[in-house]
This record gives sequence, C-alpha cells and structure tokens, in this order.
Amino acid sequence: MKTRDVTFLGLCVALALILSYVESLLPPLVPVPGVKAGLANVVILYVLCRRGWKAAGAVSLVRLLLSAALFTGFGPFFYSLTGAAVSLIGSALLQKTGRFSPVGVSVLGGVLHNLGQVALAALVLESGYVLYYLPVLVLSGTLAGVLVGLLTGWVLRLTPPAGRHLPGGR
Repeated sequence: MKTRDVTFLGLCVALALILSYVESLLPPLVPVPGVKAGLANVVILYVLCRRGWKAAGAVSLVRLLLSAALFTGFGPFFYSLTGAAVSLIGSALLQKTGRFSPVGVSVLGGVLHNLGQVALAALVLESGYVLYYLPVLVLSGTLAGVLVGLLTGWVLRLTPPAGRHLPGGR
C-alpha cells in the first residue's frame, strides 16, 4: 500500500472518529435509546464508494476500536462491531451492483446495522423480547440511512475519484 493510501485512510479514520465524538455530544434526536444519525458512516460509505470494501472495513474497525478506547468503553464495542460488519457486507454487495445510489446503499446499511445489533442482543440476552424493538430501529435506520446517503452523495460529487487529484496537486 502506498504512503498516499495510508495517509488517506488515516485521515478518514480521524474524521470518522471526530464525527462520532461530535455526535455523542449532541442531544438525542428522539428519546429512544440507541437511535442516532451515525454521521461517521458518511466517511465509511465514502471510502466504500471510492476505495472498496476492504478499505472501508479497515477504517470502520479502527474507528470502532479507537472510539471504544477513548469514549464508550468496550461494553458496547461488540454491538457496534456486529452492526458495522453486517452493514458493510450488505452495503458492499449492493454498491457492487452499480444499480443503487449512495442513499439506497446507505439505507440498507442503516437497517442492517440495527438488525445486526438486535440479533446480537437477542443472543446475549437469550431472549426474543428485544425483537419488539425492531420496528423502531428499522425506521430509524432508514431515516439515518437517507441522511447519511444524501451527505455522502454530496461529498462524492465534490471530490475527485480515486487516482485523480486536484489541479496543482501531486
């Protein structure tokens, strides 16, 4: 991997971590635990679109590890990791078809993230009662997915594709 690629991915990790932290400082969007916009996912989706699933997975994993170490602790880490992994797999497969906009890919990712977390919670708690929370999480995942997808689409339009650099750059 080239130095430029490592630098780019490092900056993406830093930006995603900052967005996670800023979002944690904001008041909840709705009074339902676990519902948030997931602004760091703008960076993850951007990397998925520009650099592929491996780079997006690496950025996501490092961001989750740093976020757990710095802000949340490792209790919620495995829920976040499960949601992120399920989301990335589904998003990468959908994005690879080339038939969906960042909004469509992001909506699927948001819903799958919540489904992954609920599935893990059901296993850990050994109870299906957590599944009653699914309608709220599917709706919130859809809405967050639309927001993240719109923001990512906007950033994609403003930045050059991989391998192309701004005029005057090297």
